[in-house]
Amino acid sequence: MRSMADRLDSNFEKAVDLLYNLKGRAIISGIGKSGQIARKIAATLSSTGTPAFFIHPTEGIHGDIGMVLSGDVAIVISKSGDTEEVIKLLPIFKRLEVPIIAITGDTNSPLAEESDVVLDASVDCEACPLDLIPTSSTTAALVMGDALAVVLLEMRGFTTDDFSFIHPGGALGRKLVKVGELMHTGAELPIVRHDAAFRDMVLEMTSKRFGLTFVVDDKGKMIGIFTDGDLRRTVESHVNPMNLTAGQIATPNPKRISAHELAATAVAIMEDYKITSLVITDDENRPAGLIHLHDLLRAKVV
Repeated sequence: MRSMADRLDSNFEKAVDLLYNLKGRAIISGIGKSGQIARKIAATLSSTGTPAFFIHPTEGIHGDIGMVLSGDVAIVISKSGDTEEVIKLLPIFKRLEVPIIAITGDTNSPLAEESDVVLDASVDCEACPLDLIPTSSTTAALVMGDALAVVLLEMRGFTTDDFSFIHPGGALGRKLVKVGELMHTGAELPIVRHDAAFRDMVLEMTSKRFGLTFVVDDKGKMIGIFTDGDLRRTVESHVNPMNLTAGQIATPNPKRISAHELAATAVAIMEDYKITSLVITDDENRPAGLIHLHDLLRAKVV
């Protein structure tokens, strides 16, 4: 497989250029084991910013070719480059003026001769002792397809935000959820002024059910928080806590996180500091949000 790197030559650059500038979709086709590789490459391209879909050669010549439009680019995969069903697709692609990129093990094959760009995925032998079962050859084709996807990803400036948008479900999507997508805002936030009475502060904590309240100054800027733990410590250390105000007993400099950070980062901070909530403030140091461990559990980030 190390020799594959040497094949990323001008033909590879031409293939990248065709796919980067395509007006439509990438049409990926192959049959048998090559078809399985084609499906995977189509999925990888689609999930990294290059719209693509798989078309089965047999179904293609029996009507599915109607999905192909001018402006598309075809990637056709065949080890021999002489598979009958695959070859029958080529005239139709040409009639639609769809450029053809071949990924093949034979650069002198009919597929290679009819293609606009030929990517060499040849191997000395298959991994199986009979040198028959597609093993090394399918791996080579897959490597070439993945190389195209990665280069295109970088050229498009594809980010984790883009990946998260395309992968909203599953473990990958959950890892890329942002704090801002899960945090509580507005009227949900428990907030009291610094001069609020102890009783009013406890009532705010109880009614909002987060186990804490933000404490702000006269301009609404954060000066600290007061948590269930602070409540227990205050009751233990003061004979008459009812005489205290929020500003007198608020804990300054609470742990914070940006709304733009990954929710997974929030989990890590909570684990490090053994806490269950993080504060989000705006540029003026005003409370903008709150994220609780329960939110992360519900979103299955944890």
